[in-house]
Amino acid sequence: MNLLRVCLLSMLSLSIISCSSTEKSQSEHRETNSYISQQQAQSRSERVSEVSYQLDFILTGQSEFSGVTSINFTLSDTDSPLTLDLNLATVKRFIINGHKIYPRYNGSYFTLNPGLLISGSNTIEVAYTRKHSTNGEGLHRFVDPIDEKVYIYSHFEPAAAQQMFALFDQPDLKASYQLTVTAPKEWVVVSAMKEQSITATGENNRWHFPASPKLSPYNFSLHAGPYHVWQDNSGKYPLRLFARQSVAEQVTPEDWFTYTQQGLTFFDDYFGIPYPFHKYDQLLVPDFLYGAMENAAAVTFSENYFLYKNKMTLAQKQSLAGVIMHEMAHQWFGNLVTMKWWNGLWLNESFASFMATLATAEATEFTHAWRSFYAKGKQKAYEQDSRITTHPIEVPVPTAQNAFDNIDAITYQKGASVLVQLNHLLGAEVFKQGVQHYLKQYSYQNAELQDFITSLSSIAKRDLSQWSDEWLNHGGVNTIKPEYSCESNRITSFALLQLPASDKLPKLREQRVTLGLFTKGRRELHRNVTVAVTYKGARTEVKRLIGSRCPDLVYPNYQDWGYVKVILDDKSFDTATKNLNMMKDPMLRSMLWQSLWDSVTSGVLPLDKYLGTVFINLPHEQDYIILGQVLANLYQSKSYLEQMLPIHRSYTGKVLKGLAQMSLRNTMTNAGNSDFQRRWFDAYIQFSRKPQALDHLEQLLQGRASIRGLTLDQDTRWKIITQLNRYDHNGSRKLLEIEQKSDQSDSGEKAAIGALVSRPEASIKRRWLYRIEHDQALPFSKLSTAMSHLYPKEQKMLSAATSEQRLADLTEIDGRKDPVFMRSYAANLIPTQCDHAGIALLQKAIDKHTELSMGTWRALLEAHQNEVRCVTIKEKLLH
Repeated sequence: MNLLRVCLLSMLSLSIISCSSTEKSQSEHRETNSYISQQQAQSRSERVSEVSYQLDFILTGQSEFSGVTSINFTLSDTDSPLTLDLNLATVKRFIINGHKIYPRYNGSYFTLNPGLLISGSNTIEVAYTRKHSTNGEGLHRFVDPIDEKVYIYSHFEPAAAQQMFALFDQPDLKASYQLTVTAPKEWVVVSAMKEQSITATGENNRWHFPASPKLSPYNFSLHAGPYHVWQDNSGKYPLRLFARQSVAEQVTPEDWFTYTQQGLTFFDDYFGIPYPFHKYDQLLVPDFLYGAMENAAAVTFSENYFLYKNKMTLAQKQSLAGVIMHEMAHQWFGNLVTMKWWNGLWLNESFASFMATLATAEATEFTHAWRSFYAKGKQKAYEQDSRITTHPIEVPVPTAQNAFDNIDAITYQKGASVLVQLNHLLGAEVFKQGVQHYLKQYSYQNAELQDFITSLSSIAKRDLSQWSDEWLNHGGVNTIKPEYSCESNRITSFALLQLPASDKLPKLREQRVTLGLFTKGRRELHRNVTVAVTYKGARTEVKRLIGSRCPDLVYPNYQDWGYVKVILDDKSFDTATKNLNMMKDPMLRSMLWQSLWDSVTSGVLPLDKYLGTVFINLPHEQDYIILGQVLANLYQSKSYLEQMLPIHRSYTGKVLKGLAQMSLRNTMTNAGNSDFQRRWFDAYIQFSRKPQALDHLEQLLQGRASIRGLTLDQDTRWKIITQLNRYDHNGSRKLLEIEQKSDQSDSGEKAAIGALVSRPEASIKRRWLYRIEHDQALPFSKLSTAMSHLYPKEQKMLSAATSEQRLADLTEIDGRKDPVFMRSYAANLIPTQCDHAGIALLQKAIDKHTELSMGTWRALLEAHQNEVRCVTIKEKLLH
């Protein structure tokens, strides 16, 4: 093509676009950013089909990479321009259907001239360079501080594939991906498909991958670097595990492969469809934003969550097994069948959470997984669903920018919980058959909620529209409470009362639960009666219980089939408070502990009364899950008490000293049980704030004291150093500097930042707050670490020095920072102080900042609600 022709085509391109733009409907107009709206995406998918990508990358390990994207697609019409996404790239060449042009490109997307497009098959080629990302999205680059080796991995959800290559970046435009990568010879390259061939080209290798099955863009991935590789070919599918060379010794591949093989066997059987991809790769990667990501056949896991410098505890192993199962379930439910738009993301995550717990309970040694789900995950759902910012499970998502606005415990754990009760309602086998029907019908396609409900309805032969409306279209968690009367030790009346979530959320739901009735014996509480009840409306009579023995305790959601909060009647509450350790059933004991904590956070039970119950009962607790559950609530209690200071100063000092002493005693008495000992010792570190306890921690750190059975691994050493610095223990800054020199790993660098910024020094706070808000060079993972440690609850005065400024600047910061940054910033740096002045300050900010992004606005509302809760708990305290 000669220069004159190029110039003519370019002018033609601009003129046609200019004319067309005046005729476009409002729905086709895109803002000058990378976030496409649902309406725009729908319009594009109605015109575009049969998409395939040929991707060619050159990776050098330097801060920039180069790529060539060839896109083939079918277009239904040329009536208006078409957009193609590519974020912040330097374009070197742009060819559309054989015509080399200067594209109309705004740094977020190309606007394609319809005069150069064809109704039918089209081909576009884009050559470009781009900076690697350092915030965990797109094609992320990491330099190992230990050996300076470079590692690359991708993360695209929800719409960050455009940070790596040119494409139609939306989930309902599934495509095949054929990949070629040039990389240094010592590197391995991993993607959705196993490499077809590797050819040497000078100092590099050229990796050729076959075309993938049809995938949504966010399910595709590319990872490269000098990873250490483990392999296991003993099962039906070949397995590989990857980790950085400098951390390879911390990985126990036998655990990874065991849980992976167990999961693949379970899911092959449950789904009735063999694993849909040809191999199963898993990679441990640094700086990862989330726990893990279900990239097709190349799942990424966060080093921060799954890399340990000591033998894994029972809880850590169960967490690993559960997340492996979660991401594996996505290979069918999310990758094989994918939602059309981001409003359907909840179903992917809810289903994977449900299936992960089911598979962990039935296919691994962690048969108690559903108890763990109740104690941890489900409580997060109840908490989130009780907030002012609660939302239905199924919500509109106007743009790709809003895709993660509602990715929270409602999306994951509440969604999983309602699937649990739907499974219970329909029966496990019927539910399973409905899932199989759905997956077979929509394999390699996109689907919507109604498609899933229709599949279940057709197998169950019942209308699920009312269930779908009640549970998916209305927010809030309902509460049930038993109401009964007795005469001569026999029940004369019994009813279940259902309360709405709030006046603004009045919906009452229908649900099937199991009632458990218990009476006190000499050494334990005996279960006398269990009755399955389907309740609906405000009051449901349970006449079958009339004539039964009058109980000492009634629990109306026994065995946890229902998604509902429970209020104990007065007699049951008294029994629970005084006889916790007489309840031998660990699931019910866990529920009773939770009922007591819920009474604290709702302002019914004074916090000091709850802590009194803890001191009496917790040292005797022999269930590992319950111990973790109660300790988590004790950490929150410590946070409340320290935030209340100087109010209740004397009581706070005494009770936290008592908790530290209790934790140390139990650390010592559990020398023969490593899991219990480490859990108690972590608590001892958390509760140590008095000079005597901090002195002891320092002695342990320096080897001048020891605890039988306990070894201080590097992670635990950093926990101690952080605690010593947080409370400005004598010599703690020097200890930090010494440890920093001895541990120069990535995790060591982050731990050192956390310890440093937690110090109660105004100059450190000011310097790091400025870095957080303005530093463009420091990787996000390190900024996020600083945010989470900058203002511990007891450092109220240091936080107050900048609190008004942080609130005043919130809209400005929200406007120039991306959603990834703001999720961490808003969660950690919106100030709270547990007093009425703090409530007023936050209310003023709510009234002022009306143009915040949805995620930041919600965080501000939740901070206000948390402040009100803390004040309520403070005023309820009897000390």
